Amino acid sequence: MPETSGEIARRLAMRAEDVCRRYLPNGKRVGAYWIAGDVRGAKGRSLFVRLTGPSSGKGAAGRWCDGATGEHGDLLDLIAASCRLTDHHDVLNEARRFLSLASCYSPIDRGRTGQDSSLSAQRLFAASVPIAGTLAATYLKARGLSDLRGLEALRFHPHCYYRSDRHRSPEHRPAVIAAVSEPSGRITGVQRTYLANDGSAKAPLAAPRKALGRIAGNAVRFGDPGEIMMVGEGVETVLSLRAILPALPMAAALSAQNLGAVRLPPSLRRLYIAADRDEAGLGAAERLRKRAIAEGVDAVILLPGLNDFNDDLLRIGRDAMTASVIPQLHPQDRAALFVGH
Repeated sequence: MPETSGEIARRLAMRAEDVCRRYLPNGKRVGAYWIAGDVRGAKGRSLFVRLTGPSSGKGAAGRWCDGATGEHGDLLDLIAASCRLTDHHDVLNEARRFLSLASCYSPIDRGRTGQDSSLSAQRLFAASVPIAGTLAATYLKARGLSDLRGLEALRFHPHCYYRSDRHRSPEHRPAVIAAVSEPSGRITGVQRTYLANDGSAKAPLAAPRKALGRIAGNAVRFGDPGEIMMVGEGVETVLSLRAILPALPMAAALSAQNLGAVRLPPSLRRLYIAADRDEAGLGAAERLRKRAIAEGVDAVILLPGLNDFNDDLLRIGRDAMTASVIPQLHPQDRAALFVGH
């Protein structure tokens, strides 16, 4: 007979500290509690998880409360929030997988079906840490991206599983983990960008970027979409524009093919499309523009001066890039979106 939610919650409570080490990796044990910043694993001291106590009732192990937000619950609730899972069935499946794991560093991306690989992606994102102070921040800085605020969709894993092909032994490498999500915010996949050991560049691999989970139609999202947003191909491209348009919600589709297919939120009224200056990028931007217009959305393609907007940021500089982008915006958005211009 399948276990009930209560039985699974009690099993998790018996391993409360292991749960916290996996899903709240930036926290630490202080006496009978695990202390962290929030249920997404940030550093801080507002979230308290009880590690010891009875199996149920007042003072039970596994009960937690965030003093800053008032959120509280058991370890199933914590797993749901950490992995951004909204379906209770998915939460129970994730809890069962955790309870069956021998180690949180066992290979994490062996799902065979679309659903399994999405859950593997959610587990990998949950097992990763915020990027501040990590090699992920070093990598972004090398790409001209030093402002790490609002980058909750990016995390860092110091020992991410990597296999180049079936005939070579797997290895572990540092990686930026980008959460791919639906417009609702539910994580469906991740993109792994494997880094050089010093974080200065991508790892010298034939395929330094790999996707896991359901990517098609979804995107890496920065900010909550409203009536206006921007979509581009790569994370670095989107973040380059975010450096001069910090108030504009953005999303990275991760490829030209997916740029043309990315799903738009129902609230959207105007869409900016950051195109790469190559045949695939321009074609994908035009396909998305036509589809957005057909859905009743005003769509505008933004063109970089060089190959992409990260090239612009690195080679011609922020001021010249800003001067190039301003005239391409809708007139009523220029003053509203640009800070200091």
